[in-house]
Amino acid sequence: MMDDGLTKVDSNTANSTNRKRRFTRVPLRYVLPNLVTLLGLCLGLTAIRYAIEARFDLAVYAIAGAAVLDGLDGRLARALDSTSRFGAELDSLADFIDFGVAPAMILYMWSLNDIKSAGWFAAMVYAIACALRLARFNVAIDDPNKPSWAARFFVGMPSPAGAIVVLLPIYLTHSFFGLPQTRPTTVVIIAYVLLIAFLMVSRIPHLSGKEMGRVPRDYFIVVLFGVAVAILLLYSFPMEVLASLSILYLVHVPFAYRRYKALQRQDAENLDVEAEG
Repeated sequence: MMDDGLTKVDSNTANSTNRKRRFTRVPLRYVLPNLVTLLGLCLGLTAIRYAIEARFDLAVYAIAGAAVLDGLDGRLARALDSTSRFGAELDSLADFIDFGVAPAMILYMWSLNDIKSAGWFAAMVYAIACALRLARFNVAIDDPNKPSWAARFFVGMPSPAGAIVVLLPIYLTHSFFGLPQTRPTTVVIIAYVLLIAFLMVSRIPHLSGKEMGRVPRDYFIVVLFGVAVAILLLYSFPMEVLASLSILYLVHVPFAYRRYKALQRQDAENLDVEAEG
């Protein structure tokens, strides 16, 4: 009988411990970054809805908003010291919807369906390239052999930048540039989408912009003024600003490649000097 009593006490204690573990409270600082990620996911899904309704300007704005939130959630997690494996997986899944599926659907419903088979092929290739790009990024995070300077670069075009840049034809059509929507133009757009897909899966380095987190005190007012002007321009001429940013990003790629190769050569030279010494 005493053994039975002890067994019941042990069982009650175990159940109490399990209940405590089950209802363990999660600090708010872990919730906020994931909430921002979910808001970005909502924008990506809303962009697909706007594309179905042929409201392509609003679809573009939703993708741009998702890209902004994608840049914020990681910084917020690092600032709050709340990075987690769950957050990383959620961010990757949301990125595939926001920057892989949504832009592909927007482009197909906007223009690529004029040449249905080729247009759908280009849309699928872009979405697949985004998935592969995200998978490679997740694996590369755990690479211990990367030099410290490599953190300044992304290997291949990052998915948020790819989503913004691949929508360049829409910006040009809905801006004062007035790109015409014709069948020959659709062929060019298909080739352009395939080019962006290639840049995403390639190993061509792109600047990461992670070093832009802090502003020198002497330039704070200048940077603040520049940000205010940029916001006003984006509000007044959204398509023109997005088109300009996309073109500038594409122009920067050769310079990023040259900078990456220069640092790679410098690193190799330093290793040779150490070996000789």
